[in-house]
Amino acid sequence: MKAEGATLRFEPVAEQHFPLLRRWLEMPHVREWWGEPEKELGHIRDMVAGRDTTRPFLIVLDEERVGYIQCWFIGHHQNKEWVDDNPWLMELPAETVGVDLSIGDPEKLSKGIGTAALGAFVRKLLNEGYTTIIIDPDPQNTRAVRAYTKAGFRPIPHLAGRTGGSLIMQYQTHAHETTI
Repeated sequence: MKAEGATLRFEPVAEQHFPLLRRWLEMPHVREWWGEPEKELGHIRDMVAGRDTTRPFLIVLDEERVGYIQCWFIGHHQNKEWVDDNPWLMELPAETVGVDLSIGDPEKLSKGIGTAALGAFVRKLLNEGYTTIIIDPDPQNTRAVRAYTKAGFRPIPHLAGRTGGSLIMQYQTHAHETTI
């Protein structure tokens, strides 16, 4: 199944989605990049309960839940706790939003779903008034980097090599635009 021509929407994560998210987080292709499932699910629980400002959603393709996407706010992470380990956060405007996503079912990988979902989510964020949108994959996650590039993200040159295990990429509305 290709994502082209399909209906994509984003459903806010609720408590009843936790078993599905746990199953996805336990999948090897997700765990490799997201870490320990129970810890990650704990973060999502905090988001749903309002203890974390990150906004979590399920990616729904033709009424089938196929993945997870979240939006986090750079300004909320520009504090001592985060900046000590990630000083590059201070080099981004406070109104910047970050996006993370994962396709849950390995059968759905390499079908254009991630690229399509990211593109649709970026349009949603732009419509909400956000103009600076980043994503921070592990540079070794070539599938993700390829998908994010197809969706319009480009590495931020002045941050290259200065962000630990992350490649900081910014959404570009036009190829000639400069990065922050």
